[in-house]
Amino acid sequence: MGSTGVAASFAFAAGLGGAVQIAVQGRLGDRIGSVEALACAVVVGAATALVVVLVARRSLDGLRAGFAGPKWLLLGGLMSALIVLSITVAGPRIGIVATTALLIVGQFSLATAIDRFGWFGVQQVPLAWPRLLGLALLAAGAALTLKR
Repeated sequence: MGSTGVAASFAFAAGLGGAVQIAVQGRLGDRIGSVEALACAVVVGAATALVVVLVARRSLDGLRAGFAGPKWLLLGGLMSALIVLSITVAGPRIGIVATTALLIVGQFSLATAIDRFGWFGVQQVPLAWPRLLGLALLAAGAALTLKR
């Protein structure tokens, strides 16, 4: 399996993990509170990431370099906290499918703007009608998932 296959496998695994995360975080949030569930997830995630870095690299130099770089590059961590808190609150209230659908619509919508304008240093991708139609269909599908 080439690098594309590995990347696709990781992306698929992330999708599977996301569904589990929404269900589990919602239950934890109901049990201890949404903000406390966020804190638990962040602590477990940080500890896991540190172990992975130490096993894979045998050093924390890359981590130090990350914090020494441009601060806007740390937005990923802030967005992770926003995602975890949001799914913790939304999952039990609107369901796993609706939460996932809305998360994907939001992600695709902003991803389209990021691609179109080349924000964050990514290569610009033109916006064409098929992409807009796809977004509209995704939004319609997400809206339908809210119906119980």
